Amino acid sequence: MTPTRLNEEIEGRSYKDYAYSPVPVSSSSAVFDTVTPGKESVELSTERGEESCRTSFRAVDNYHPGDMTEKGSKLVQFLAAAAGNLCIVATGAMLGWTSPVLPNLEKDGGPLGSPISGDESSWIGSLVALGAIPGSFTAGYLGERWGRKRTALFAVVPFLIGWALVATAAHIAQLYVARLIFGFALGIPFTVLPMYCGEIAETSIRGALGSFLQLFITVGLLYSYAIGPFVSYTIFWIVCAILPVLFFVCFVIMPESPYYLLSKGRRDEAITALAKLRSKSEAAVQKEADEMQVTIDEAFRDQVSFSDLFKVKANLKALIYTCALASFQQLTGINVVLFYMQNIFIAAGSSIPTEQAPIIIGAVQLLASAVTPLIVDRSGRRLLLVFSGVGETVSLGALGLYFYLKEVQHADEVVAQISWLPVVSLVIFIATYCVGWGPLPWAVMGEMFASNVKAKASGITVSVCWFLAFLITKFSKNMENAFGNYALFWMFGVFCIVSILFTVLLLPETKGKSLQQIQDELNGVTSTTLDMESSTKK
Repeated sequence: MTPTRLNEEIEGRSYKDYAYSPVPVSSSSAVFDTVTPGKESVELSTERGEESCRTSFRAVDNYHPGDMTEKGSKLVQFLAAAAGNLCIVATGAMLGWTSPVLPNLEKDGGPLGSPISGDESSWIGSLVALGAIPGSFTAGYLGERWGRKRTALFAVVPFLIGWALVATAAHIAQLYVARLIFGFALGIPFTVLPMYCGEIAETSIRGALGSFLQLFITVGLLYSYAIGPFVSYTIFWIVCAILPVLFFVCFVIMPESPYYLLSKGRRDEAITALAKLRSKSEAAVQKEADEMQVTIDEAFRDQVSFSDLFKVKANLKALIYTCALASFQQLTGINVVLFYMQNIFIAAGSSIPTEQAPIIIGAVQLLASAVTPLIVDRSGRRLLLVFSGVGETVSLGALGLYFYLKEVQHADEVVAQISWLPVVSLVIFIATYCVGWGPLPWAVMGEMFASNVKAKASGITVSVCWFLAFLITKFSKNMENAFGNYALFWMFGVFCIVSILFTVLLLPETKGKSLQQIQDELNGVTSTTLDMESSTKK
């Protein structure tokens, strides 16, 4: 029976308890009639716990005529995500800066005047990851207070401070400070951009926009690999410092996240932002805004504390999944490869010039990363992660074998015949990493958390990621000296095998699901949408 607007009781509760509570717009379970104005659809959700069974009804908001007449466009969503991820290009260039610069600093010291040691080199490479930990928590806090857009724009400040320190460095300690500040800057876009992209995107392209982070960071890495070996120290920092300024100019004109604006009660601004993102009139996005508001109201119904990340079932499960994804991403050894790319080729004695090999790797990164946005919303997250893990395992095994033959067996003739193997192995490793384990942890992070805990949870996930990155990059040199390159790469290969098992056995698929459906699944709620009028007709 269809409820009326009278105060009649439904299972002991009045109709007012259910009115104006539409399901999320992107939910595939929502049924709307585009012919009959005012028709309602009801979502039936059943949650079975140990001692309780709960049934809830949500009435869908009234008909909006603009929904039929305006198809809109996804172009602005892609442009907004691309403009925001220009900050990630600046981040990639900063991370890739070490590959051409560190060998020169170890050889002649460059602007420092005297050569640096291997230990000092490892500190320069690893301090970025350490600085990202406070940066991620700061970004989570500011993302809730200032908004996703303003927080991302703020990253320009520490970036420019860092490059100013690099430009004037005359002592190794100044480079240490610069790298810490760069890490703080890195933590900001890695925390807020997955949130921003997940909140501005329609369900059909949410995976694509979420995977932009990996694509754009490869652009920045290739930028450094292609320019750094062929210009002076001064020219190199100047061309890197231009990138955060370019990001600021492009992103400042983009809209803020409608979810954030609605959560702060700024409905008019949210409607304007949503209309711009969907390329529709403001009247045509009213219903979507209503549905976003209901999701936000449900999320913010109770005051949320930091402990709720661990007390609420959905939050805890999402946090475990995303922290595991971020951990496995780092345990592939990707940052060891990226930070010390040129040194790896020097150690391998590859026949390809050491200045050109990173460029080849960077180009492969870019091409492979461009594949994921095209296929992720069709193939799903889990399939790509498994494919990525298998490719990484095989390539790391082959790379470890090369160094085993070179360092332990001293099979010089065999090593000479397979001098191509390090480059081929790294190409396969980078390509498969960029398809799955590079972009998808960040895409999933932008999907799994409710609005009221997203900023806090994202800060924790990013800090876990970069704390592991610090440990791995700082102490990989020690492990290399103690056990050899081959043991280091084989160890990373074992973690890749574990990541495959985690994906197959534990990780839920988020492909094609609305943000509310993902939350329901994490909570163990099964949702079924019933068209009440159709049921009555039958």
